[in-house]
Parts: sequence; structure tokens; C-alpha cells
Amino acid sequence: MKNKAAIQAGQKLTARSVCDCQCVFTADVLDRKGTFATVKAQGIARRVKVFADDSGEYVFALGRYSMAPIFRA
Repeated sequence: MKNKAAIQAGQKLTARSVCDCQCVFTADVLDRKGTFATVKAQGIARRVKVFADDSGEYVFALGRYSMAPIFRA
């Protein structure tokens, strides 16, 4: 069984744009409590739910829409 990546306070998460692979988004994890994390992306801090799958944990720091970047731990 491989180790699953977990989101922790102080991490810097990155995600690539679906449309342009050279466009990289960044988000700073400010706080983590249970299944929620406070992240700061594009200058705006938001409280978002932390999701998990077989690859580890991830968040939608910029909202949840069809082309939204997915920030993985």
C-alpha cells in the first residue's frame, strides 16, 4: 500500500490549467481542520472542503466548475 498525500498547513499547492499546460496556479494552505482547509489563491483566502481519492487529497481552491484547477497534495 502506497502512502497517500495529505494536505497540511504551510504547504504550497500547484495546479496546471486545463487549457494551457504552461499556466500554473498556486495556492497556499493557511490552516487545516478536519475535512476543511483555508487556502489562499490569487490573493483571496477561502475555506474549502478537502476531498480524497486513491491518489491522495485535493481541493478546488478557485471554485468548482468545469475547467477549475484541482490542487493536489
